Amino acid sequence: MLKKLGLVALIEASFFAALAFVFDLLPSIRLSPSISISFAMVPVLLLAFRRGFVVSALAGLIWGLLQVALGDAARSFLTPLQGFIEYFVAFAFVGFAGLFYQPVQTAFRKGRKRTALCLVTAAVFVGSIARYFWHFIAGFIFWGEYAPEGMNPVLFSFIANGVTALGAAVLCSIVTVLVVSSAPSLIKPKVTAATVTPPRKAS
Repeated sequence: MLKKLGLVALIEASFFAALAFVFDLLPSIRLSPSISISFAMVPVLLLAFRRGFVVSALAGLIWGLLQVALGDAARSFLTPLQGFIEYFVAFAFVGFAGLFYQPVQTAFRKGRKRTALCLVTAAVFVGSIARYFWHFIAGFIFWGEYAPEGMNPVLFSFIANGVTALGAAVLCSIVTVLVVSSAPSLIKPKVTAATVTPPRKAS
């Protein structure tokens, strides 16, 4: 699988993941101890429109690895399974925005900028929901004891992660649309000689 992606795509996945990690270090909008909203997903989302699902999912996975290796994610590990779900699976699922890769590219290629930006917005929400679905699952399974007294852990996780997912989707969609509309070349990978298959000579 990795060999099929190509060196340039792997480098871009690593670069955008590192950028997301840096963005995650910036101050976020903290509504409560369990609700924090940031635009750190934007680099992975841009890569989703530039390279598609597989590369952006890989970037999300690398982002999660960086959180564990260099960030403070280890302090949030309750169990190995919880850490795996919230930092590897959830972060990789941001790449689901890449399912909109072809429609977005096609819309831009045909000059339908408004359609492309609408698709970008929808894709951001899909990627956000895909990520926070796993935080929601981990929330009531592993973090249920932190729910306010008398509140159902499932409801607590749904509210905390639902508000976070919605806030992140809105913020990331605004930032992503602004970036894509002002610099659409960011989501148009350059075609190099290494990525073009030469025509076969007639025998």
